[in-house]
Amino acid sequence: MSGQPGEVNVLDLAPAADDFRADVIAGLSRSPRTLPCKYFYDERGSELFGKICDLPEYYITRTELALLRRYASEMSEAIGPRAELIGFGTGAGTKTRLLIEQMREPVAYLPVDISREQLLQSSAAFSRDFPALEILPVCADYLQPLVLPRPMRQPDSAVVYFPGSTIGNFEPNAARDFLKRTSNVCDALLIGVDLKKNSQIIEAAYNDSAGVTAAFNLNLLARANRELDTDFDLRRWRHRAVYNPNAGRIEMYLFSNAAQSVHVGETVFDFAADEKITTEYSYKHAPDDFVALAESAGFQFRQLWTDEQQLFGVFFFSASK
Repeated sequence: MSGQPGEVNVLDLAPAADDFRADVIAGLSRSPRTLPCKYFYDERGSELFGKICDLPEYYITRTELALLRRYASEMSEAIGPRAELIGFGTGAGTKTRLLIEQMREPVAYLPVDISREQLLQSSAAFSRDFPALEILPVCADYLQPLVLPRPMRQPDSAVVYFPGSTIGNFEPNAARDFLKRTSNVCDALLIGVDLKKNSQIIEAAYNDSAGVTAAFNLNLLARANRELDTDFDLRRWRHRAVYNPNAGRIEMYLFSNAAQSVHVGETVFDFAADEKITTEYSYKHAPDDFVALAESAGFQFRQLWTDEQQLFGVFFFSASK
């Protein structure tokens, strides 16, 4: 619960270093090798992602923000008055702010994010700027089942807001499972989805000319070096993202530039030259396909807002009860 404006208390359920280490060892032990994308967002990673969002090639944030600026009042009308807004991975909260400014008598805002520093900063700003709104930040992996704090006032509805197309990071079955869990704890869902489009537009967004996405991807190895007993040499790794049209997803990799060995504590992993680590999948959805996915998880489609080029969509669903 927030105290004075600008002061917030964070419920800290973030993964421990032991979880990070176990996930790194498990991922590198697989074939093909993987690292979980949820660990991108330490303080440095969050800073780099903020820069990615401003890149000319990265249409996602720019398009979603334009949709919020144009349609936030309609989205607020769909949500209804006196709602509790639960934000999954809302980051700095720029998009959430546009939505809350249009909401009628919102009861509480519960931002849930794995990046503690960014969560603290954004929650303090929301507490200052919306002093009548109860702010209940939770530092946690929202991909896992959560027990969220209850606001002091009883809301008329609980609405999950999941911006930024993060749902695309899930494999289809995992996306359905996540949406099913979400449908059980809310009355409605407002969710951002990156739509299928020309593959050149997609690949350019993940291979920007300034190299910011490459730095963001490599920071995952740097974070392991900082927080775990690992010895990745970042000069011996390179970033690449490719679009897989058959799977309908961008695939982001780190490639080993040469044969090398990496230590994670006492565990040694040998890499061949050009061997890759998968760090992220990002699925792109056709609108009808995403509606079918959400409805299979217990939601009912209500409304879609999209841009003229249909690059991005914001979907609104009610939860079947």
